[in-house]
Amino acid sequence: MAKKNALSSILRSKNKFKVMESLAGYNEKAQAVIEKETGMYKSHTSRTLKELEEIGAVKQTNPGDRSYKFLALTSKGKVLYKKAKEIKEVIKKE
Repeated sequence: MAKKNALSSILRSKNKFKVMESLAGYNEKAQAVIEKETGMYKSHTSRTLKELEEIGAVKQTNPGDRSYKFLALTSKGKVLYKKAKEIKEVIKKE
């Protein structure tokens, strides 16, 4: 997916932005913590994380471990989050 489409996808999805916001500023975070912080159901969080992984914005830091899933923003994800946040702030001011 092109970078522009990835950014558009994040801006259109409240859940994607919430998950990225939860991960921002952390090296890694457990999926259960993301669920609690965002107030999202486990199924919604899992689906959103999968979509973010598909666009290269999020990666699992402990692949293969099925008991606890730890995730982090990729460098691409950090750039996308920063741009999405800036756009949302501009829209909010208008």
